[in-house]
Amino acid sequence: MKKILVPIDFSEQAEFATKIAAKIAEQTNSELHLLHMLELPTDVIDPSNYGNADNSPTTLLYMKKAQEQFEKLTKRYFLRNVKIVKSVFFHSTFNGIIEESKKQNVDLIVMGSKGISGLDEILVGSNTERVVRNSDIPVIVVKNEIDDFKIDNIIFASDFKEPYKPGFKKLVKFANEFDAKIHLLRVVTPSYFESSFVVKQNIKKFIADTDLKEHTVNLYNDKTIEEGVLHFGEEIETDVIAINTHKRRGLIHLFNNSISSGITNQAIKPVITFKV
Repeated sequence: MKKILVPIDFSEQAEFATKIAAKIAEQTNSELHLLHMLELPTDVIDPSNYGNADNSPTTLLYMKKAQEQFEKLTKRYFLRNVKIVKSVFFHSTFNGIIEESKKQNVDLIVMGSKGISGLDEILVGSNTERVVRNSDIPVIVVKNEIDDFKIDNIIFASDFKEPYKPGFKKLVKFANEFDAKIHLLRVVTPSYFESSFVVKQNIKKFIADTDLKEHTVNLYNDKTIEEGVLHFGEEIETDVIAINTHKRRGLIHLFNNSISSGITNQAIKPVITFKV
């Protein structure tokens, strides 16, 4: 891992994401690219020249304020030991993040989220949700502040079908960077039952040609898949929850519409997503 991109809107959640990204950058000796997109009103910037700043007083004022906020952020204690690259562009947020991630050839995107509760909500929020669905680069979504963030234990929640294997191989590569243990998790619910034998055989086949190192295989019974993932995460004190996403259906394909909104905010851990 060489480059980590953090979209910055100077919100509390963006700072949470920056703090976690800085921890990862320190451990992997990566550059931290902090990106702020300025979406100016159409009367301030010429739409025919969108993406390029002009020299109008209003445009320069927006730029000056962004630079001042960047200056405050980069003085925060958690960025002292990290190499930082700051960028401010005039562009739509979603398109700017995707384009810059490709241009800079980044290895990971870390974003904040203002989700309310549950695994569905952590990824719902205009720009974060769109980046998660469309980015070919792994995305870590952060909602809460975590002072002692580390990556020792990762849950991979899946039904272990063949289409998810390319994303899983990316996860294995990511986990190996941190010598992290992957906990393979199949949640069994009353509405979707599979025998332990069948599940274990599917998982064995799924991981056969991967570079998976330290791991556990886990079957967990719960009312919904989401509750099973979060409850299991609490039991093993996981650091990260890893899942595959689909461009058109996001998390719906994984959770089969069985999302519970009753999970407390405190249960939510950072989620890393890999697009199928």
